[in-house]
Parts: sequence; structure tokens; C-alpha cells
Amino acid sequence: MAGHSKWANIQHRKGREDAKRAKLFTKLGREITVSARMGGPDPDANPRLRAAIQEARKNSMPNDNVKRAIDKGAGGGDTGAMEELTYEGYGAGGVAFLVEAMTDNKNRTVPELRHIFSKCGGNLGESGSVAWQFQRTGYISVPKGDKTEDDMTDIILEAGAEDLEDAGDFWGVTTASDELHTVAKALEEQGLEYESAKLVMIPTTEITISGDTLTKVMRLMEMLDDQDDVQNVFNNADFDEAELAS
Repeated sequence: MAGHSKWANIQHRKGREDAKRAKLFTKLGREITVSARMGGPDPDANPRLRAAIQEARKNSMPNDNVKRAIDKGAGGGDTGAMEELTYEGYGAGGVAFLVEAMTDNKNRTVPELRHIFSKCGGNLGESGSVAWQFQRTGYISVPKGDKTEDDMTDIILEAGAEDLEDAGDFWGVTTASDELHTVAKALEEQGLEYESAKLVMIPTTEITISGDTLTKVMRLMEMLDDQDDVQNVFNNADFDEAELAS
């Protein structure tokens, strides 16, 4: 989990400080629309939509935008052409990458992703080439308040979570993939406000990187994040945060 917490912390800070609000809202709206289309427009009966709405609100997405995205999904619209796809590849130093995307034209998306990987010293791989190195897990980010680690451990275990980690700016709570929303609701009932609750891909093994390799991997991470069709990016890199800060 150590490597994930570092990336989660970086993305957590990036999300709070992200000035590219329009692009962020587009990605959030796309997730809401597809979630509503696949599971229905009622967030109480659609855990994926509930999580998407929660994420949108935590990022100050206007309520009108959220409603339009839900209505678009519920009404069908042009969302039928949108595909959810996972791309796999390797970055510098053999770091494994999983890229989750939503696209209405994979003939556009694939060449763009291949170019990004190549530009950063990596390569886009075949399906199944790296997925075996990851496990789907629920991950809840809880802001640090006045609770100690012992307090948090008692709370999250009672809520049905699997593990707790100190992720710097927040507590990282891990759950079984099918228990994410049950645990998130239990935390809320115990008075804990969380910043995000989502399914993530946790690496089962990690690769320690530094120097030029770390620079290239960070650049690949940022370029993938900025690609319009990309929703989520995961990798199995481990590194010294102090080196990254410097």
C-alpha cells in the first residue's frame, strides 16, 4: 500500500489545487453520465453514481452540472457511443501502468496514448500485459481531524474496512471492492466525513524508482492525467517523496 498512498496523496493535493476546472468537470460529468446510464439515475440505488456525485461535490462541481449529467445518462442521449476501456503499458524503468478511459472514438484515443507513452520512455502494451500486477480495492480518503490512529483503527474496523494507512494529508481506508459504499456509509454514520470513496487498482508488487526514471514516470503520469479521455491512472512505482519534492 505504500506506493499507492504516495500517488493518492499527490493526486489528492493535485485535485484540491487543480486550476483546470473545466477539464476536471468534464471528466467528473462523464463519469456521472455513464454511471446513470448503466445503473439508473437514483444514487441511493446506484452506488457507482453515488460515489461519482460525491466526488463531484467534493471538487465544487455546480449542482446544475451534476443534474445535467445525470439527466443526460438517464435519457440516453449520445452516451451510447461512449465506451469504457482499460489500457495497459509500461513506463520508464519497467513501471506498470493501468489507464482507465472513456471514449467515443478509440481510434483517436489509442494513438494518443501510444504517443504519450513513447514520449515518456515507455510503451503501450497488449491487454493483460500488466493487469495481473494489480488488485481492485475500495479506497476512502478521510481528512485528518482530532482522531488518533488508534481511534481511526477502531472506527474503520467497526465499519467493516480492511486496513488503515497514514497517507500524509489524510487517512487512507481500504475495503473489499464490493464493500466500498457500505463502509463509506458506515463511516458517515459514525460522524466521519470523507473526501472521496472510489475503486482503485492497488499494485501487488512495486518497483522502486529514483532520479531520471522518477522524472519520466511523473511526466507520464501527468500527461496521461491531462489526456481528455483518461479517467484514472494507476501504476506500481514506489519512490522517496522527499526526492520528488526537491
